Amino acid sequence: MESLFQGTSVKSNRVIYTPSSFAKANLLHLQEAGELQALQPHTSSRSGLRSFLFFLVTEGAGTLDYDGLRHSLSAGDCAFIDCRKAYAQSSSEDNLWSLRWIHFYGSSMSGIYEKYVERGGRPVFRAERGDPFLGLLTELLAIAGSEDYIRDMRINEKITCLLTAIMEKSWHPERTSPARSKKQSLQQVKAYLEEHYREQITLDMVAGQFYLNKFYLARSFKEQFGTTVLGYLNQIRITHAKQLLRFSGLTAETIGREVGIPEPGYFSRVFKKVEGVSPGEYRRMW
Repeated sequence: MESLFQGTSVKSNRVIYTPSSFAKANLLHLQEAGELQALQPHTSSRSGLRSFLFFLVTEGAGTLDYDGLRHSLSAGDCAFIDCRKAYAQSSSEDNLWSLRWIHFYGSSMSGIYEKYVERGGRPVFRAERGDPFLGLLTELLAIAGSEDYIRDMRINEKITCLLTAIMEKSWHPERTSPARSKKQSLQQVKAYLEEHYREQITLDMVAGQFYLNKFYLARSFKEQFGTTVLGYLNQIRITHAKQLLRFSGLTAETIGREVGIPEPGYFSRVFKKVEGVSPGEYRRMW
């Protein structure tokens, strides 16, 4: 239900949302969505909320106090924070701001936010032209105020799109040129694995191929792609193995050799670790 409120400090349009028990247990779900225009300088502060907050400054300026630091924000800046920690947001005295925001939660959110921070994400970042944040916030507010009988599913979809866009911003824009160069090297490693997956590959070989320290390579590859170098190599191999199991008459032993895992027992173990079933079971299922 939409609530239009005009007080002495702000004019706001918000939906305080109560998701279904199904949504709370299984989906990314909305707690509140809204937009506000400051009418005079004001501060909102909270702590201990089981919630995550994303907001976009659409006009004006202000500050965010979070995790011991003060961040200055202006039109086009976004904030993404864990509200279990104390925070305070304040409009500028001489440049009153307008905001769009959502509070949301889900059982996976702690891990998602941890990954965001691990990848270099900051509490405040800049939205660029073409970024979808304003559109997604507008859609979420509209869906929350609608009578759509599957709105919890639609809300889950839009929050997922929002998190995907946020995660794309998680590499801090002030990264130095050497850091960007290292990131490019990791993309080259990824492409190398995709091209040479049939060959016998070790971490030492890949590190030597790209003149990288193998410990740096192992750590940085996992930070950027969420898996180890050899874990990603096995994902590629198993993807190709699944195609051959489904669309060829080759034996599992031959398929293992085709995808770079020539030892039959090891191929079966790797396949079952990735897919949860043996190669033969996978073929019968499909």
